[in-house]
Amino acid sequence: MNQTLYLECYSGISGDMMTAALLDLGADEKVLSEALESLPIKGFRTEVTRVSKAGLDACDFHVILDRQHENHDHDMEYLHGHSHDHSHGDHGHHSHDHEHRGLAEILEILCRAQITDGAREKAVRIFEILAEAEAKAHGTSIEKVHFHEVGAVDSIVDITAAAVCLDNLQIDKVIIPVLCEGSGSVRCQHGVIPVPVPAVTAVTSKYSIPLHMTDVQGELVTPTGAAIAAAIRTSARLPERFVIEKTGIGAGKREYERPSLLRAMLIRETENASAGDYIYKLESNIDDCTGEALGYVMERLMKAGARDVHYTPVFMKKNRPAYQLNVICKEEDIEKLEGIIFRETTTIGIRRQKMERSVLKRQVKTVKTSLGEARIKVCFMENGMRAYPEYESVRELCRKNGLSFQETYQRIAEECYGQI
Repeated sequence: MNQTLYLECYSGISGDMMTAALLDLGADEKVLSEALESLPIKGFRTEVTRVSKAGLDACDFHVILDRQHENHDHDMEYLHGHSHDHSHGDHGHHSHDHEHRGLAEILEILCRAQITDGAREKAVRIFEILAEAEAKAHGTSIEKVHFHEVGAVDSIVDITAAAVCLDNLQIDKVIIPVLCEGSGSVRCQHGVIPVPVPAVTAVTSKYSIPLHMTDVQGELVTPTGAAIAAAIRTSARLPERFVIEKTGIGAGKREYERPSLLRAMLIRETENASAGDYIYKLESNIDDCTGEALGYVMERLMKAGARDVHYTPVFMKKNRPAYQLNVICKEEDIEKLEGIIFRETTTIGIRRQKMERSVLKRQVKTVKTSLGEARIKVCFMENGMRAYPEYESVRELCRKNGLSFQETYQRIAEECYGQI
């Protein structure tokens, strides 16, 4: 069963917070620990505990490294902008020789792990986004980038853990409206850098993830957290009405004035309670696209979830013949469908309209007829019901029985009434 996840990132997002929130939602801890044990790397163990933050019960996922791999918190020790002085120079632990790994070595590690293909794809995608961002931040290429704090064992574990839990919960839609970020600066291996750190700005910029800057001193969004958000986010918009089916809270390690919590919710969209519900119309005038291109766009839009797509011939300025593209869709599909229209056509603007509609209650049923099984749509009205054979079923039975479309349609329509 596919699920929709809503992430409330008011205290930012990091790899361990994400994994903890998903475990709290019910991701299988045994599946996770077996997956992590199969990673061909040494020097870590993990702990899942309950903690209380701001009086709320939350799950905590902790990657504990042995002395040799110890990386400390990536930046908590080096936070600047606090009132007390951090410049006492005691950053000796950063001279520990971390294993600096490139993307190729990390992908090899993921390749050898005993995890599902779905989890592996997610983990690889997150690391690719991260490598791209680190390369941009350091002015190098993806092949040459070596993960410093990020490539240390704890990040490989964090990212694999988040990917395994997402896959285990069968999450296919992820809504992230905004990431809240702190301010000030942090000290990393390269010196003092501003918040958001360059890798985070690279990810949020490339993947158009909205940021909201808060006055919390410190880094709320880690590069790993930003990469996870970019890899899994399918929408920025919550449905107008939804039911929260389950909530999970993941705790972060850092102590800021705002409690470090990531709340994750499994939600289900509900129909509008009134007789009418809402649908959106996307509309665009296109005067310089070929017929083939427009046909292809229609196909892609329908596959991506559009409820209906049609073209209307129009005359535009300078008496130019053109087409108006109309797409009918649900709110949560707007972003995806507009992306397809912009990518596949020459348009530079799309008009969007929210429309109220009246819809008959309906259901699709499979019925047995003398020609074979057929799918029908049954619509319920005040004074009874109507049945409409589905086009694909009619077409299939036409071919099978050597009859015309009209005859087949008629026969299915007549024979289905006894079964509804």
